[in-house]
Amino acid sequence: MAPSRRSSNFMPIYGYDVLLGSIAAVYVFMAPFTKVEESFNIQALHDILYHRHHIENYDHLEFPGVVPRTFIGALLVSILASPMVVAINLLHLSKIYSLIAVRLALGFFILATLRFLRVQIRNKFGLQVEAFFMILVAIQFHMLFYCTRPLPNILALGLVNLSYGYWLKGSFYATLRCLIFATIVFRCDMLLLLCPLGLELLLTKSISLWEAIKCCAGAALFSIGLTIIVDSIMWQKLVWPEFEVFWFNSVLNRSSEWGTHPFYWYFTSALPRSLLVAYPLFMLGVILDRRIAFYVLPVLSFVVLYSKLPHKELRFIISSVPIFNLSAAVAASRIYNNRKKSFWNLLYVVLLGSLVISLGCTAVTFMASYENYPSGYALKSLHRVGHTENTTSESWVHIDTFSAMNGISRFCQSDNQWRYSKEEGIPLEELWHRNFTYLLNEHSSVKGFKCLFQVDGFSRIRLWVGFPPISMVKEPKVYILGNIKNTDIIQRSWPGCS
Repeated sequence: MAPSRRSSNFMPIYGYDVLLGSIAAVYVFMAPFTKVEESFNIQALHDILYHRHHIENYDHLEFPGVVPRTFIGALLVSILASPMVVAINLLHLSKIYSLIAVRLALGFFILATLRFLRVQIRNKFGLQVEAFFMILVAIQFHMLFYCTRPLPNILALGLVNLSYGYWLKGSFYATLRCLIFATIVFRCDMLLLLCPLGLELLLTKSISLWEAIKCCAGAALFSIGLTIIVDSIMWQKLVWPEFEVFWFNSVLNRSSEWGTHPFYWYFTSALPRSLLVAYPLFMLGVILDRRIAFYVLPVLSFVVLYSKLPHKELRFIISSVPIFNLSAAVAASRIYNNRKKSFWNLLYVVLLGSLVISLGCTAVTFMASYENYPSGYALKSLHRVGHTENTTSESWVHIDTFSAMNGISRFCQSDNQWRYSKEEGIPLEELWHRNFTYLLNEHSSVKGFKCLFQVDGFSRIRLWVGFPPISMVKEPKVYILGNIKNTDIIQRSWPGCS
């Protein structure tokens, strides 16, 4: 009887986690490659797992990036992923499986923190609100797609989820500690969430000023000490990474060099795309349940304050999504409970239709994202068909900047007679003199090389009359070129380039 009782209780307890984990895992297996935004942490994960204590071989010493980043997140995720990576190495599988392993490990951590938040939602607002919260998360694309991507924002999101859970639980000092650690170690811009939330707690007398000062000072000293010790060892110099990021982005305002958006962009583009049906619902939730305003106001202030910075990306405010989803779930629950009344019945029909439309939008967004890593697919294809049989010679591949930014990491490289160069600043006409066997390049024509095949990538979405009414427009993004002096390669049959 005991085993059957345990199995019958599994789905009620862990069913939501299985659902979200399954969706996130599908995203990982379908689109395993990473982009330039994830570059530091994904290379750090590779080097920790494969080079271990040989820091001199780490990628960040050769390509340090604009500002340093912390290794703490990569160290924690690599610990979680290490058993899977050991098994992969024993089975002599490709390193791409290790990439999948580390992404799944990160997703496990983020979804575990989301589970903690979900349990607190259930305790405070009930089972029905919890159910709608899970439905909204499941049909939204960005939360589950990003939760396995090793971005500093996502590492911070795990701590923000914990802070939200403690906030709902009434453990306000634990809330502050989580946000302080996230701010000092992973994302300095979490200060824009910490300040409004802390101010609200003080104004509502949820915490005392003196106790808050002691709590924050202790957490700050611990966080600063930890990141300086760990990252100074890894960077081989005295460094506090997030302080340098803060100085670069906020004081020098250099982040605007990567593009700018108007003040209202988060409210007219980022939030509608990330929340979908939850966007109008979260505003309705504030009206329908006065308890929600206490949680929404600081998070909304966070987005408003962030809007002052000219450089904007959706991932910068992804930490606001859980609370907005909570407010939307409260509204959806109220609509469901009153669905038999005439006016509410109309809202209920609109809600069901909006959920279906949101699911369709998520499917379209995923199809576009699937085609957004052309370099990863290009290198995978080259490994499969590009090596010359019956030879022990090494094949040298030069990866240009565009290719390195759009799907390639050290996890994509093969140790089997392949060698790689990401050297930057080489003029196209000089590549011929470097004796590279292959080029992965954004240009189809390079002196001394023949275009062997191309890989298309996502360009835009096209609406047209017919079924389905939406189609993906792709165009050539990455070209694989072979050295014309290597007759073994040139004489083989290749698809060619258009």
